Amino acid sequence: MKRAIYTLLFAAGLLGTAMADIQAPPASEYTPSRKLGRALNNLLYSAEEIPVQMVRWTTESGDYAGFSVGLVDGTSRMLQRMGYGLYELVTFWAPTYKCTYKPPYQGFCGTSGLREYNPATGMSEFPSELSYQAYYRYSRVQMD
Repeated sequence: MKRAIYTLLFAAGLLGTAMADIQAPPASEYTPSRKLGRALNNLLYSAEEIPVQMVRWTTESGDYAGFSVGLVDGTSRMLQRMGYGLYELVTFWAPTYKCTYKPPYQGFCGTSGLREYNPATGMSEFPSELSYQAYYRYSRVQMD
């Protein structure tokens, strides 16, 4: 009986200190359905790149740059986003970019789970939103 108890305690102690890697692999959040959703999103909302780039250029360099360079840059990004959307729509079932379903955009730096956006070098995974975003809290909380 003592031997069984010691064996059980030893096994419990061994299992208690065992470490296992139970994390999801790095590319597990990128699936074919996400790629299809990204494709449809890029096709439907690619036109939002024009006003976003116009506002960015106006903020950085003034009105003339916003209405000239911003318009050209926004149109260029819109056409890029439409091209990527069409490409991903046709190939959503296949892991095409480095054998994963990640977006193939130049300058996309979403490696840490965050989707960073660097407007000077690349595009974000999804287009920017122009409308009111519900996750920002602009009102005060009423205290009782």
